[in-house]
Amino acid sequence: MSETALLLAGAGLLAGTMNALAGGGSFVTLPALIAAGVPSVAANATSTVALYPGGLASAWVYRGGLGQVAGVPVRPMLAVTLAGGLVGALLLLWTPSSAFDAILPWLLLTATLALAFGPRVAPWLQRRARLGAGPILVLQFGLGVYGGYFGGAVGLMMMAAWSLLAGADLKALNPARTLMVSAANTVAVVCFAIAGAVRWREALIMGAAAVVGGYLGAHLGRRLDPRLVRAATIALSVAMTAVFFVRAAR
Repeated sequence: MSETALLLAGAGLLAGTMNALAGGGSFVTLPALIAAGVPSVAANATSTVALYPGGLASAWVYRGGLGQVAGVPVRPMLAVTLAGGLVGALLLLWTPSSAFDAILPWLLLTATLALAFGPRVAPWLQRRARLGAGPILVLQFGLGVYGGYFGGAVGLMMMAAWSLLAGADLKALNPARTLMVSAANTVAVVCFAIAGAVRWREALIMGAAAVVGGYLGAHLGRRLDPRLVRAATIALSVAMTAVFFVRAAR
């Protein structure tokens, strides 16, 4: 196996493990693909495709626990998420790689802040804000756009938004989170495949390793301290964000 294939397989393994434990796998797959010589837009599309099967499997496992999301029925939430995912995927395909290179560090920073501060901000906002179905659907459309365009930590952002604005229980939201993330990614994967934006060899290597990582991560999650997992994920996110800001400044 070549060095590039080993890099991609290792990144996929780590990303799959991270997604099973705490999320944030794209912080590993995207830089690895760019390091392997894949342009940033194609790298983002390929990363989405590579990590898609694991997310779909999670959605299937959680299918029995679906209920209302922040007081809104699942079907309208799913519809706006699909629409947002389509808009986001098309925006990515229309974005030149040079422009995406400039935007990428800020997207990573947004995802990192969500990972780091979402759980702390939630209780404060829960005491101060409650929104009805209309604003929540608009917000969900925006999250769908983000998911289709980039997707880093979008599942955490959805969980944070729903709990922040509707006071929903985080554990009960896991089934809806996996479904909505998979919905946005499904539309994105179809768009990327039709547009020829996916590097399939890289996606297959990385995706196969990510499935193995997801299996290992599920078992590790039973043994590791969640606080340690979260701290390691945030540290990696901060490091990758810093790297991409330095890269953009050159």
